Amino acid sequence: MNGQEVITTTCSYDCGARCLLRVHKRNGKVSRISTSKGNGLNVVACPKGLLQNDVAFHKDRIVAPMLRIGKRGQGKFREISWEKAIDLVAEQIQKTAEKHGSESIFFLVNTGSLSTLHNSRTATNRFFGLLGRCTTAWCNVSFEGALQSSIATFGTPYTGCTRDNLLYSKLLILWGWDPLVTRFGSDTDTTLAKIKKSGVRIISVDPRRNKSCNMLADQWISIKPGTDAAMLISMAYVMIKEGIYDRDFVTKYTSGFDKFSSYVTGKQDGIKKNPEWAQSICGVPAEIITKLSREYAAAKPAALLTGWAPGRSIFGEQFHRAASVLAAMTGNIGKKGGFVSGGADFVDLGLFKNGIPVPKTDHNQIHKSDFYDAVLYGKSGNYPADCRILYIVGCNLLNQYLNLNKGIGAMSKPDFIVLHELFITPTARYADIIFPVTHFFENSDVGHPWIGGPYLIFMNKVTDPLNKNFLNEGPSGEGSLKNGPKSDLQIFTMLAEKIGLKHYNEKSDDEWIRFMLSQEPGFPDSETLRENEVCRLEFEKPKIAFREQIEDIEKHPFLTPSGKIEIFSSMFEKMNDPLIPPVPEYIPVQSYTGKNNKKNYDSRFPIALISPHSAARVNSQFDNVASFEKHKDDDLWINTEDARSRKIKNGDMVFVFNDNGRLLARAKVTEDIIPGVASLDQGQWHNPDKDGTDTGSCINVLTCDEKSPAGAFPSNTCFIQVEKALV
Repeated sequence: MNGQEVITTTCSYDCGARCLLRVHKRNGKVSRISTSKGNGLNVVACPKGLLQNDVAFHKDRIVAPMLRIGKRGQGKFREISWEKAIDLVAEQIQKTAEKHGSESIFFLVNTGSLSTLHNSRTATNRFFGLLGRCTTAWCNVSFEGALQSSIATFGTPYTGCTRDNLLYSKLLILWGWDPLVTRFGSDTDTTLAKIKKSGVRIISVDPRRNKSCNMLADQWISIKPGTDAAMLISMAYVMIKEGIYDRDFVTKYTSGFDKFSSYVTGKQDGIKKNPEWAQSICGVPAEIITKLSREYAAAKPAALLTGWAPGRSIFGEQFHRAASVLAAMTGNIGKKGGFVSGGADFVDLGLFKNGIPVPKTDHNQIHKSDFYDAVLYGKSGNYPADCRILYIVGCNLLNQYLNLNKGIGAMSKPDFIVLHELFITPTARYADIIFPVTHFFENSDVGHPWIGGPYLIFMNKVTDPLNKNFLNEGPSGEGSLKNGPKSDLQIFTMLAEKIGLKHYNEKSDDEWIRFMLSQEPGFPDSETLRENEVCRLEFEKPKIAFREQIEDIEKHPFLTPSGKIEIFSSMFEKMNDPLIPPVPEYIPVQSYTGKNNKKNYDSRFPIALISPHSAARVNSQFDNVASFEKHKDDDLWINTEDARSRKIKNGDMVFVFNDNGRLLARAKVTEDIIPGVASLDQGQWHNPDKDGTDTGSCINVLTCDEKSPAGAFPSNTCFIQVEKALV
């Protein structure tokens, strides 16, 4: 009425949640975005979702294919037609495959878009799966440590619960998790607020007093980064020595507890892993550790809610494994109000696992922390192929991968680099061809959470893709499908047709959506989903990982070789690596020697630097959008004591540096972080000056490109020095 309409959709970003967005249009133009609860579910959007108008219609959106005209890294491009761009890329792929083999084509895909159909990963993997054996990368940057721990301990990554299960908890321990910033589900914050209001005790264990600690926790336990496993193991010591663990649960549902107990009590190596031992490592007083151990053992049920941040360290898998053991020792697995600590925290709701089908292909696999070395050295460095083409989708790797300055060198090596992007990101500056991709406003799709509540949201198309006139005249909704951005799926469809790859995409978007919904038992059809803002999936009771196993382990064994929770992991035993022992152990960072016999810790750089997620970004997305500035906290947190010894005052500009690089940041002098630790939110865009100092404060100019023994991406194992900048 009166030229007004409201179109419902949801974000497609890598946050785990899918929140309800109501996009209001007046006379064809988007005027604002609102949100609300839907169908009895809390799917209220955060500020990132409510500001998507400023992302979709940003003046810097790439609206046509771009061809590099300057040196790589200068960010100089000119527009070319879609026909010309597709011809150039198809020709490069065909020539390279014929001359050097398809293995010389490296493709890298991450989580730029995670809707069901227009999914960066499935669209890319389907194309390169049909193309043949190429070279790609493995490792989940966010939670590989948690993933490997879950598989080793439980036989599956699905270890989460729907958030309503937490309402039955008598104690919550937030360990390395800031859920008011990293929500892990649209209903997480409201569920925790209800728990807080009910009087349930909440404890935060973290190197810094984060937002959730301030607003939710009754107690902050500060801990040194990378030492979490030591404290967890010492809690196990208290429970064993005082006989307060759940013996019946451990006996019935676990295997290998005796070997873990032998390590914890010192029978194995003569060192008792008691709270006094842990205090000297992690800085938490022994009496606090003892009290928390008793409290967690006594509260029935209780939830030790582990975030992924402590697992992004050089021995991060040990944190997750030790937390899993404590959850078993307290009998909090598979029960209402409990939580599988240390798991990957996915909820198996029977939702889409793949989107469009992806053919299985035996690609060469390189760990993401080795990716730059693989590009630089290829076969001469004992990697499977020399990189001739680098094809990047949904990934700002030159900002988000470890050891950024090495990455800059690597980006000069390939003959040809192709990128799908919305903006000229730090990575895009190095591309030879940039394909402009659509914002989720410009597609129809289905949104589903991969953490959190059981529901689907139909993603109605809000507007046509942009073109130049669209940007010059404002968001009128009259963009050109011919000249504007295209989805990853559309781009690969065009390339597949040009190259002659058959059967890449033989359906329209609507046909794909109908097909995928029809493959999921109990799911609504496309028409029903379109008619509902939020389509709720009904379950008789909260989804709780391993409920069936705990209720009847004979009929429903765990998916491990023993059929039980493996405290002694047969998977890790087969690896025969002292740095990834079969039972969880604390391994000090000083004992790890990485590439070229280089240690991660160096006494010249005495401050441990952690890199939390920002409330204003999804990884690096939105850092270039001005309206998100008010939600940022991009200063370097540094303790008062560390600042005083360096003559640094609050608000001073400081240099942060180590052997890998140097950046400029503003200091936030605070008691909300412990001495010897600093914090700088990740995702800020790299912006080097003429001397190579990063004025954009990108954390990855400082990180080491190592991997943990189980493959974790150790961005939170980083040691630096800080000094006042005379600028």
